[in-house]
Amino acid sequence: MKLNRLGPVAFALLFLLVGCQQDDGQEASAEESEEEAPPIPVETSKPARGDIYAIYTGTAPIEALAEATVIGKVGGEVREILAEEGDTVIRGQVLARLDGDRLRLELGESEARLRKLQRDYDRNVDLSSTGLVSTGDFEKIKFELEALQASFNLAKLELDYTQIRAPIDGVVSERFVKLGRTISANEPVFQITSFDPLVAYLHIPEREYRNIKAGQAISITIDALQGPPTTASVTRVSPIVDPVTGTFKITIELYDEQKRIKPGMFGRISVVYDQHLNVLQVPRSAIVEETGQSNVFVVEDDVALRKPVETGYSDAGMIEIISGLNDDDVIVTVGQVGLKHDARVVIINAAEGNATQVGNNASTD
Repeated sequence: MKLNRLGPVAFALLFLLVGCQQDDGQEASAEESEEEAPPIPVETSKPARGDIYAIYTGTAPIEALAEATVIGKVGGEVREILAEEGDTVIRGQVLARLDGDRLRLELGESEARLRKLQRDYDRNVDLSSTGLVSTGDFEKIKFELEALQASFNLAKLELDYTQIRAPIDGVVSERFVKLGRTISANEPVFQITSFDPLVAYLHIPEREYRNIKAGQAISITIDALQGPPTTASVTRVSPIVDPVTGTFKITIELYDEQKRIKPGMFGRISVVYDQHLNVLQVPRSAIVEETGQSNVFVVEDDVALRKPVETGYSDAGMIEIISGLNDDDVIVTVGQVGLKHDARVVIINAAEGNATQVGNNASTD
């Protein structure tokens, strides 16, 4: 009877003892597994020093600053074409000539009548001085002479209009007429485009208004052309903000001595509005954002330590470090995603020394 009463108690004690031994074994096994967890492979580098620039970037088509449609001021048959598309012309250069036979005859007739009236006027001047011609008759001849002189000048001007001239310096971008065709007055004949300078109009959000000023450096990359970007500067900044779009307009003038840039090409424009010289920089990929705080992982004694940093301008894969890092820190550049503070790491590339001086064109975040 005593053995039967003690049986359940003995079994309970035995069960508790076995359970405690199993828990101790699991904890020991977990600690061993943590200690035996392999280090995480990462790539590292040291921060570099160099100049970094604050840039606003945008896109805009390239346009001609001056462009003119040349029209025929008088009608007539096209007798000569003296300029073709692609020709460089100067202001006043004759581009085409029209038939002016009728206008020449009218000019000759007007000139003959003017000479006759001029002789009558000269004779009446002498007679008027002696009182042989009344003042009213003399004034009448004088007014007729002035009117005929104006008619003669008009006929001369219309004859000159048969020579169609370029109103501006530039390049003939389009010819609308053919030889032998009869045109009417005010009909388009040529299109002249000035390539010197070319302009681009960039519309910028109003939040950048305080950063953009006339004279700031511009870099323009043309998608259709190969080679380095073209440099220019901000020529004008509009004094108003468009209330509909919330943007303001800046005007950029660029000069292309090689004449490779054409109106209508698409340009990628970078406006440099600030610069920081010889600042600490790291690859942008090294930055880990957590709850609005920028961090980097620094390796010390094969352990990754999270360090908060303050960042500045960035572009071209680099970002400025204002505070939080030193020049000799070894930062994780590959493998930082998912990395935890105090994690053991193995560096699979030797941390190189500080890079040579760099000068990145940068923009604010």
